[in-house]
Amino acid sequence: MKEPVTAFLRHLEVEKHASPHTIRAYRGDLQHFARSVGVVGTATGRDVRAWLASLHARGLDAVSVGRKLAAVRSLYRFLARRGVVRRNPAREVRAPRPARKLVTFLPADEAAAVVDARGLAGAARDRDVAVLEMLYATGLRVSELAGLDLDALDRDARTVRVLGKGSKERMVPYGTPAARALDAYLGRRAARSGPVFVNHRGGRLGVRSIHTIVRRAVRAAGVTRRVSPHTLRHTFATHLLDHGADLRMIQELLGHSRLSTTQRYTHVSTARLLQTYEAAHPRASSKGATSQARPQGATAPSEPPPEQDCAGNAGARTAS
Repeated sequence: MKEPVTAFLRHLEVEKHASPHTIRAYRGDLQHFARSVGVVGTATGRDVRAWLASLHARGLDAVSVGRKLAAVRSLYRFLARRGVVRRNPAREVRAPRPARKLVTFLPADEAAAVVDARGLAGAARDRDVAVLEMLYATGLRVSELAGLDLDALDRDARTVRVLGKGSKERMVPYGTPAARALDAYLGRRAARSGPVFVNHRGGRLGVRSIHTIVRRAVRAAGVTRRVSPHTLRHTFATHLLDHGADLRMIQELLGHSRLSTTQRYTHVSTARLLQTYEAAHPRASSKGATSQARPQGATAPSEPPPEQDCAGNAGARTAS
């Protein structure tokens, strides 16, 4: 095999049906690795470690280094199955442990302000509102929303057929607000095929344009935190979980192949539980402990009103 990296990328494209974005990322990582080690087929574990050390020296974080190492491991698994190498030298190298970060999401009031898009105007407003509603109502990846075709929509059943990573198909429902937004945007469009969301030239709306729509809606809503289409995906999952949805159901809706990927949302709920505890329990803080030392016979303070659930509007938007 003269060009192992090229052969592997071809395998990803033809046999694994990887997305163009995935192939671009793998190409860049593997070409850099090949330049570093010289001959891919004779590289050793020491060569792989030296390459990772050079990445650390460039200031790459643990997540980026781990992703690049995963690409190299996949390359050598492919080469081993083809008989090009006897063993995978990247298996001898431990991936760096990234710092665990909580996923970012919007509280219900900010999510509603962004998705309602009251500050947006212009000829494309109906389309932009439909984009925002569908992102929040379905949790689709931005690439999945951009690639959505009309024949994948069942507007009567309020479901959408999504072709996700690895060409895995799933059905995702959406609620009444998203259905109204789609109806307002699509109207009586005669076409039954082609892209759902189009640009002003009639072509498919691109991923960058969807990012721009979200940024404009965030600014118009007065939300100061950084929000992307993926933030709305995180918000969708977090609000469902906080509202009592089963973790495996959320896994299916998000199109995650592994439950461990979905389980990171439980860390968000745990953090919220701690916040609620700190705010509500009389002995959760020094202030609360002091309040217990009132004179005998003093009237107990009235019970604080229950904290509004973060997912107050999630049920209405996703399953109404």
